[in-house]
Amino acid sequence: MFVPHHQLRRYSHIAMVALGGFLSFSALAAETEAQARYRQESAFCKSGQSQQDYATCMREAGAALQENRRNNLSTAAPDTLARNSEDRCGALAGEDRLACQARMEGMGTTSGSVQGGGLLREIVIVKPAE
Repeated sequence: MFVPHHQLRRYSHIAMVALGGFLSFSALAAETEAQARYRQESAFCKSGQSQQDYATCMREAGAALQENRRNNLSTAAPDTLARNSEDRCGALAGEDRLACQARMEGMGTTSGSVQGGGLLREIVIVKPAE
């Protein structure tokens, strides 16, 4: 099928406008997500639960917002997380190692926060009397 040159130019212009709209929408969605995360972190700072003084907590939240906008915040790949879990539990032996691996896989309870200084993972294992 033959398409005249002036129509090709028109179609490519329409495609570019559509692509621009899509990219703008993607950028807007990313900014909205970054702002939501910042609001959540600043609310945590205001709650007094962060174990940091308010100014430091807000400075960290602002820095995280900037890094999020630059796409420098990310979650590690699953294989990296698994390797970290193995390294963390590798020094333990026997039942302690099994309990550690179970905690790293999400079993049990988790409390605390990275912002607050760390996560506490706990698992209760009931052992029958011997």
